[in-house]
Amino acid sequence: MSNNSALPRYRFDGKQYRNTQPLPKSGFKETVKIFWDFFFNKPSNTQPAAPFEVKKLTQAELLAAPDNSLWRLGHSTLLLKLAGEFYLTDPVFSERASPFQWMGPKRFHATPIGIEQLPPIKAVILSHDHYDHLDKAAVKALAANTQYFITPTGVGDLLAKWGIKEEKIRQLDWWQQTELGALTLVATPSQHFSGRGLGDGNQRLWCSWVIKAPQCRIFFSGDSGYFDGFKAIGEQHGPFDLTLMETGAYDPKWPGVHMQPKESLQAHLDVQGQWLLPIHNGTFDLAMHAWFDPFEQILALANSRQVALCTPAMAERLDITAPHKGQPWWRPLAKEAMAQSGIVANEPS
Repeated sequence: MSNNSALPRYRFDGKQYRNTQPLPKSGFKETVKIFWDFFFNKPSNTQPAAPFEVKKLTQAELLAAPDNSLWRLGHSTLLLKLAGEFYLTDPVFSERASPFQWMGPKRFHATPIGIEQLPPIKAVILSHDHYDHLDKAAVKALAANTQYFITPTGVGDLLAKWGIKEEKIRQLDWWQQTELGALTLVATPSQHFSGRGLGDGNQRLWCSWVIKAPQCRIFFSGDSGYFDGFKAIGEQHGPFDLTLMETGAYDPKWPGVHMQPKESLQAHLDVQGQWLLPIHNGTFDLAMHAWFDPFEQILALANSRQVALCTPAMAERLDITAPHKGQPWWRPLAKEAMAQSGIVANEPS
């Protein structure tokens, strides 16, 4: 762990974690209105008109793929093949990102591959405990085929309660690191919150991750509002070949814990990223914006700032060391809704 006292650090009172800077608090009436609008006043374009098809992956295809490969499986769940082994971020395979499978945000698309079809997983890398990032059913199903679960402090204790063997769990505070074969994983700050119920708010830490492999360096943002911690991460561990940057589920009413697209782009620049891959989008309806808005906004912003952006479709392989721009795969699925909204599509630069 770094001994630099100037680095951003969370605050802990013995029970709850706090961000480096206090988050703005909403009043009771404002909070009620936010929840009311979220559940009863949503625009019709926050999800596709119908579920869409994605490419199906096979274990044979994954095993045959070269090192430094990445596949988006949905939302913030990514499969990476690094130094001959597989790593999985924030695995959510259930139908809904919710404590209940009969209500809550439902997937726009099926998972490209079932858990039982995955190759052996060296490590599951978790950013925090929210339901759209930590799927209890998936974690329990992955346990037999996964060597390690790497978590921020406190999240590993939750996994142990679920039956994950303690020798498989490694928990890290901000700026701590662990070695896994040829990889180094560093838990780095994020500005967010935690909790899975009414009585466990902020009792487990949240973080972003630096992933250092022999041939590439990756930043995985987890969930975060924009803050000065990104610059500190870039100074300590940048530059990065690829950033996996939260770009979705934003709203002006909760600026402290999720970034607007322009902030996602700035965070990418702050950590000294070369290529930007926007994540936390395209799978669940978690905000009031159109489901395709994150893609269109980040594409326009990247074009204007001459930032290298890659938008692979779900299950499309990306070479981390030589990314390709990808195609605006969401547009055929959102064509009618975009036309109704008067949106003029931007072309990749």
